Parts: sequence; structure tokens; C-alpha cells
Amino acid sequence: MISGKLIIFAFFVPGLVCVAQDTQPASKPAEVTPQVQVEQPVVPLAPTAPKLAAGTAADTYVIGASDVLTVTVWKEPTLSGSILVRPDGMISLPLLGDVLAAGLTPLQLANQIAADLKKFIQDPNVSVVISAIHSKVIYLLGEVGKKGPIEMTPGMTLLEAIASAGGLTDYANMKKIYILRDQDGKHQKIPVHYKEALKGNSDLNLVLQSGDTIVVP
Repeated sequence: MISGKLIIFAFFVPGLVCVAQDTQPASKPAEVTPQVQVEQPVVPLAPTAPKLAAGTAADTYVIGASDVLTVTVWKEPTLSGSILVRPDGMISLPLLGDVLAAGLTPLQLANQIAADLKKFIQDPNVSVVISAIHSKVIYLLGEVGKKGPIEMTPGMTLLEAIASAGGLTDYANMKKIYILRDQDGKHQKIPVHYKEALKGNSDLNLVLQSGDTIVVP
């Protein structure tokens, strides 16, 4: 009897093992670790010295007394800053003391400062920019929004000056506008073709000179 029970038990054990194996949850698939692309660090380029700033009409505008300049010396913040041109035409700079600025263009002044700084700095790179112009004015009379002197900008034209003065009034006679100019000891009366200049004729949009008076009847 015992041997018979053993035979029956042996018969059922493999089946139980199979059922147990079937009821076990299927193993999870192996997780795939996502590949992360590591960006290479960006190595900044070494800074290069800036080109000499042209600034405001650097090669044509002539600096005058009361103008405000921004002088920048590359990598020398203690030598850089905003400087007012004194009534005598001089500016004061660290290391250099008084430097004549009036009568020079910003580009000429930058070259002069750079040449003087070579005594103290190797290969100085200097830029000069006009921050504000107070040395040159023009005048507007007659039928304009704002009569009197206005500070001119480098290369200021007839239309720009009139716009700066608030434009023409409703009573302005556009056909009889003229410019009074003293040049080389001569007094000139220059007729203005205002309407044609407004239409885009650049030849008639005259470039002004310091001291010009625009008269609008």
C-alpha cells in the first residue's frame, strides 16, 4: 500500500511543479538604459581687442568745447569713462593729464591718446565716441514749432533740423525757406526746395554747418 501511494505521489509531483512554474509571473524584460548624449562643454573663444570704434562721424566730426566724449581703453577700465571737453578744448585723462581734443575728429583723438599711452601700456587700443554734442548749434527762425538755437548732430540735414524744431507751422511758406550762412567771411543766402527734399531728393536735403540759420517765412 505504501509503495502504491508513493507511486501516485510521484506521478502528481511533476504536474504540480509545472503548474507552479506556469503561475509564476513572466520575468520583466531587461530595462534598457537610455543613452544620454553628453554635450561637450563649449570653450569660449579668447576675446579679441575691438576695432577702433568709429563712433559718431569719427572721421569727419570735429570735436568742440562742451562736447561729451566716451573714451575707452581696451582692458583698462580705470583709464576709460565719459569726459567733458573743457572750454579751453582740453580733456583730462589718467596718466596723461591734459590732452587737446578740440579741433580733432574722434578718430584723430583716439590715435593721439593711443600714441601717448604707449609710454605706459603695451599696444593700447583706444576708441573715442561722441556721447553728446554741445559745441555746435544751428538756429531756426519764423514759422517753426520751436524757434531759436538747437544742438546739431554730425551730418544734420535741413529736414532733420526742421523736425528737431517741431516741424513747420500751418502758416509756413514752404516755397520761400532759405538758409543764412557765414563762410570764409562771406554772407550767403541759400534757397531751400523744401517740398522736393521731402520727396526724397537727397541733393536738396542740404547738410547744415554749425552757425547756419534756417528762416521759414
